[in-house]
Amino acid sequence: MASDISNLRKFVSPEIIFGAGARHTVANYASTFGARKVLIVSDPGVVAAGWVADVIASLEAQDIDYAVFTNVSPNPRCEEVMAGAEFYIEQGCNVIVGVGGGSPMDCAKGIGIVSTHGRHILEFVGVDMIDRPIPPLIFVPTTAGTSADVSQFAIISDQAEMIKVSIVSKSVVPDVSLIDPETTVTVDPFLSACTGVDALVHAIEAFVSTGAGPLTDMHALDAIRIINTHLVDLVNNPKDIFLREQIMLGSMKAGLAFSNAILGAVHAMSHSLGGFLDLPHGLCNAMLLEHVINFNYPEAENRFKVIAQTLGIDIRGLTTLQVKQRLIQHLVALKANVGLTQKLGINGVTPSDIPILSAKAMTDPCILTNPRRSNQRDVEVVYEEAL
Repeated sequence: MASDISNLRKFVSPEIIFGAGARHTVANYASTFGARKVLIVSDPGVVAAGWVADVIASLEAQDIDYAVFTNVSPNPRCEEVMAGAEFYIEQGCNVIVGVGGGSPMDCAKGIGIVSTHGRHILEFVGVDMIDRPIPPLIFVPTTAGTSADVSQFAIISDQAEMIKVSIVSKSVVPDVSLIDPETTVTVDPFLSACTGVDALVHAIEAFVSTGAGPLTDMHALDAIRIINTHLVDLVNNPKDIFLREQIMLGSMKAGLAFSNAILGAVHAMSHSLGGFLDLPHGLCNAMLLEHVINFNYPEAENRFKVIAQTLGIDIRGLTTLQVKQRLIQHLVALKANVGLTQKLGINGVTPSDIPILSAKAMTDPCILTNPRRSNQRDVEVVYEEAL
């Protein structure tokens, strides 16, 4: 009997070192990869926080040469990737270390792609467009949310088209992820809230994605539970290292889930929005979340019920509609408790922008695994509700 291969699932992840002080082991991994010279990719804020200095100290202790590239915007741009790749080649580097939030890590992935292929970064947009191995990537994430350090996504901002584009390939899964909760103590409460909600959305979208499976479900549900339990406390107690560690763990699990199950309409619409307005990615997700859940609910009722239970909602005796209402109320309250109550309108989105935003969202790979098939008009309605 021929077996049905449509239910096969693959799972990719980096080698992960998790725990306080992980950042100090960069040089051990760089030397394992035969580093001649390391390109450190970061941004000015992360340098000011002192995390790049720790990485440099680790490399210098083992006499490993390095160069530093920090020309990275909060939403990394094509031209920054191209400049970074040129600098990487010029400096004769052969290993890349990304230190920072999603932006330096995504930029580092882009630099790796361009430096080996010698073509423009926009030629790799989409799924599995990379055909040569890229340099070894060692990542030290300094925010708990984007999970670029464990994912097969690189998100780059195309300023000319005012859109964020997705490059999806297992080639951009880092070789080593050094997940050190100490690096997040310098993150302010607003960014902690944005990145924490981003991780929660990763987990929710991964669980209802059409690409979900047993290997991703366990990480997604655990991430939802951990973030729901600890995020509000963290935003109120930003120096608490136990809470930092928990949210970092939740973010990592959400990343392992979404990197393999992919995402859905929240992210497709958020990438379009973030490219259009240059807003924090987590804030874009937060503004769209309940509206997309409302749209998707009929196609994934049972999965949303499991999410509701994982969030601690008692669904016994509730109708389907009541479960949906309770789930949305819970998420709206959670966002309010971490200070994310903004709507699209207050950030400058007008009704006349919606057709353009929607057309761009329809081209994002994340829309392909959304549980409910959507056309451009569906997406327009969801944006309208979020105004």
